[in-house]
Amino acid sequence: MADEPIINLHSDSHFMGEALRQAERAYEAEEVPVGAVVVRDGRIIARAFNQVELLKDATAHAEMLALTQAEEMAGDWRLTDCTLYVTKEPCPMCAGAIVHVRLARVVFGASDAKAGAAGSVLNLLRFPTLNHRCDITAGVREPECRMLLQNFFAEQRQGGSKAGAAKERGQKKKG
Repeated sequence: MADEPIINLHSDSHFMGEALRQAERAYEAEEVPVGAVVVRDGRIIARAFNQVELLKDATAHAEMLALTQAEEMAGDWRLTDCTLYVTKEPCPMCAGAIVHVRLARVVFGASDAKAGAAGSVLNLLRFPTLNHRCDITAGVREPECRMLLQNFFAEQRQGGSKAGAAKERGQKKKG
């Protein structure tokens, strides 16, 4: 018993696992598989996944939806004592919102070399002239986060969506 590892429920890896579960929900819904959770005092107060296609809303990124939920739970728009865990580096829109709600910390999995705004392309979270700066931890469970994204986009390039593939199989059976 003493040789077994102790699971730290307050670890970055644990909370990123929760964000990965949200990303898997996005994948199943044929959304870009990004998931996010907001943590305050060691407890998850918000969970979300990308819902851009579902809601027909370009702003329905996992981070934006999670921040809105967290504000509601906190009863305030300021989230100064919260940490956001997200499977992919925030884009400029999400990074701007993160600064405005004054998150203490952002932890992300996969970096985004094309649009990352937490250090890859630019760093809005640490921008010197803005009124708030967040601590950033990058690369937590990065292989899992990256693989989910790569698998999703590989399926998209092959012209396949889960619903489209199922529909196609059904038509072949009828014909």
